Amino acid sequence: MKLNIPAGRHALLVFVLWLAAPAWADEIRVITSGGFTAAYQQLVPLYEAATQDRVITAYGASMGNAPDSIPSRLARGESFDVVILADSGLDKLVEQGKVAAGSRVDLARSLIGMSVRKGTPKPDISTVEALKQTLLNAKSIAYSASASGTYLSTELFPRLGVAEQIQDKARKIYSERVGAVVARGDAEIGFQQVSELLPFKELDYVGPLPAELQQRVFFSAGTAAGGQSAAATRFIRFLASPAAASIVSSTGLEPVATPLPPPAPPALGQGQGQKR
Repeated sequence: MKLNIPAGRHALLVFVLWLAAPAWADEIRVITSGGFTAAYQQLVPLYEAATQDRVITAYGASMGNAPDSIPSRLARGESFDVVILADSGLDKLVEQGKVAAGSRVDLARSLIGMSVRKGTPKPDISTVEALKQTLLNAKSIAYSASASGTYLSTELFPRLGVAEQIQDKARKIYSERVGAVVARGDAEIGFQQVSELLPFKELDYVGPLPAELQQRVFFSAGTAAGGQSAAATRFIRFLASPAAASIVSSTGLEPVATPLPPPAPPALGQGQGQKR
C-alpha cells in the first residue's frame, strides 16, 4: 500500500504509527472522560488514517454515580477496549477488575482553571486570598462532578474556609461540561480542568488556580478487562507517543510522553479485524 505522509506537525506522528501498524484493521472501542477529549478528537483521525483501524468513542465522567459516568457504564457491563480517565479513577477500576492490572499509561497532566461567560468581568484568582474573595463574591459557582470537582468540594473549599458560606450557591455539574453551564448563564464562574474549559468560545478563560492550591491530575489510559489487548495497547502507545505531544500540549494539557517498550509481536491469528 502506498504511504501518504501529511505535511507539517502530523507527518512524524503518522509515520511512526504506520511503521507499527499490523496487517489487519481492528475496531477499537474507547470510553474517555472530558479532560483528554480536545486532544483525543484531534489524534483519533490521524490514528485511523495511519492504521485503518476504526475507533468508536463513548464519553463519561471519571467518577460519580451518574448513569453515563465511566464507572457506572463499566458496572453495567458495557464493553470497551480502552479506558481513559483521571488516574485516581483508573486505579479504582483496576482494583475492581474492570481495567487490566499493569496496563496504565499516563498520557498528560492537567491543571484546574476557572472561566467566566465571554464579555463579563474576570475576577482575580491569582493568589490564595484573591481566589477566596472571588468565591465569596460570586453569585453562583459551577464545578465538575469528576476529579477536579471532588478536589474542590472536599479539599480546597474547606481549606480556604469558605465551604459553608458558598454551599448554597456552588453546584456540582453532572453529565455535561461546566463550560456549557457558564456559557448559558446558569453559573457566574466555573471550575474544571483547563483542557475542558478552553474549547468553549463563549467563555473567557481567567486562569489556573494559584500554584500552592493547584492539583495536577494525570489523565491515564488502560486496557479494559476482556477487551482486545493488542489493539488497545497499540492505540494507547500512539496516544502516549512523543510525536503526539505537540497536539496534546495545544489543548492546555502537559504531555507525559515517555519512552515505551516496543510492542510485542501479535500471536498467530490474533487479529480480529479485516485484512488490509
